[in-house]
Amino acid sequence: MREKPAQLVSLDAADAPGGFREPLFGLDAESLSKLLISAGEPAFRSKQLAEAMYRQWLREISEITTLPVPLRAKMASEGWQIGRPAIARAFQSVDGTERYLIEFAGSDAKGKTAEAVWMPEGDGGEAGDEDRDQPGQPVASPSPQHLAERVGEHNLRSSLNHETRDWSRATICISSQVGCAVNCQFCLTAKLGLQRNLTAGEIAGQVVAILDRHAVRVGRDRVNLVFMGMGEPFLNYDNFMAAVRLLVREVGLSPRRMTVSTSGIVPGIERFAQEQPDLRPHLAISLNAPNDTIRAEIMPINRKWPINEVIKAVRRVPLRPRERITFEYVLLGGVTDRPEHAREVARLVRRSGLSAKVNLIAWNPGPGIAYTMPSPEAVVAFHKLLVEEGIPAYIRQPRGRDIFAACGQLKRTVEE
Repeated sequence: MREKPAQLVSLDAADAPGGFREPLFGLDAESLSKLLISAGEPAFRSKQLAEAMYRQWLREISEITTLPVPLRAKMASEGWQIGRPAIARAFQSVDGTERYLIEFAGSDAKGKTAEAVWMPEGDGGEAGDEDRDQPGQPVASPSPQHLAERVGEHNLRSSLNHETRDWSRATICISSQVGCAVNCQFCLTAKLGLQRNLTAGEIAGQVVAILDRHAVRVGRDRVNLVFMGMGEPFLNYDNFMAAVRLLVREVGLSPRRMTVSTSGIVPGIERFAQEQPDLRPHLAISLNAPNDTIRAEIMPINRKWPINEVIKAVRRVPLRPRERITFEYVLLGGVTDRPEHAREVARLVRRSGLSAKVNLIAWNPGPGIAYTMPSPEAVVAFHKLLVEEGIPAYIRQPRGRDIFAACGQLKRTVEE
C-alpha cells in the first residue's frame, strides 16, 4: 500500500522568509526542513525545532536553547511563532474530569474556541479493546454492582488535579471541528452548527497542551485518545489524519491507544480502510439505534447512509490481530433503551460478521434537548441482554456531567 505524503501543511517556501506569521505547530520535520532551508538555515535545524515543539513541549521560540541565539532573535523579529493551541479556561468536575476551552493561533482561528476533556482513569470506553491489553490478560467482565455504579454519577469529590499524579491511566477527548454539521438530535454540539474545520496542528495541539498540563510521560503513562469531541472527524478527514500522523511520528504516541468515532460517513470510512494499520486509530461507529427507522429520526445522517451501507463500508477496514470495531450506542429513555431494542442490536452485530463490541452510553442531558435519561435498571438490563446474546458489551461511565464535559454535552459552555 502506498503511503500518503507525510507533509502536514502545504507551504509555499517563497512566502516564508521575512514574515512567516502562521503557527509552526502543525508542521512535521519534513515541512519544517523545507521552511528553514528557504530561510537560509541548514536542514538539521528542523529536527531541533520539531524536538522542541513535539517532545519538549516548549511554547516560545526564545525557549529553544538548541537553536543559536542569533537565529532565535531573527525568528522573533520576523514574527515566527510556535503557536501551539492553549487552554483558555478549565472547568473541573467533582469526579476529577476536566473540560477545557481551547484557543488557537493563526489567521484561521477567528477567535473561536473548541473543547477537549481530560478523564483520569477513563470512562471504560476502552474496555474490551484486546489489542490494547497485554497478551494473556483478558478483560474481566464487570460485576453487577460495578455496572450500576457506571450508570450513575460519582458522588465524592476527587482529589485529582493537574498538580498531582493520583491517576494510573487517563483518556483525552479531542475535537476535530468547531461545532458539528451532522445534527444528531440528542447532542448539544449540534446546536452550534458547523463553524469551521480545525487544522492538523489545532487538533494535535489540544493533545499536547493537555499532556503538558498533566506532565504525562509519553511511552510510560497509559493515556488513550478519543476523537469524539466536537465535530465529525470524517468530514474533516485530511486534517484529522494529518493530526494522527503528527501525534504518532512527532509526539511519539501509539495509534493503538487512539479511537476515532464517526456517525457513519461512508466515504470517510472507505478512505480510512486504505490507511496503514500502523498509522491509524481504532474505529468506532456511533450506532445509537437498533434500526434505520429510529436512527433516521435521531440521526438525520442515516437518511443518506443507512446502517447496512455503513456496515458494508466498515467490513473493508482491515483489522489488526485482536482488534475490534466498536459500536457506540446512546441509550435514550423510552426511545432506544427497551429490551426489544437490545435484541435487535444483538442481531445487527451478529449479522455484520465483524469482530465487534458495543459500548453503552446513558444519555447525558442538556438544555433544550427533548429526551430523557434511561433508568439505571434499563441500562443494566440492556447490557445483560446483549451479553446473553453473546455480544461483548460494556457500559461507559458518565464523566463530568456537572461541568458539561460528558459525551454529547460539548457546547463551549462557560458557566461554572
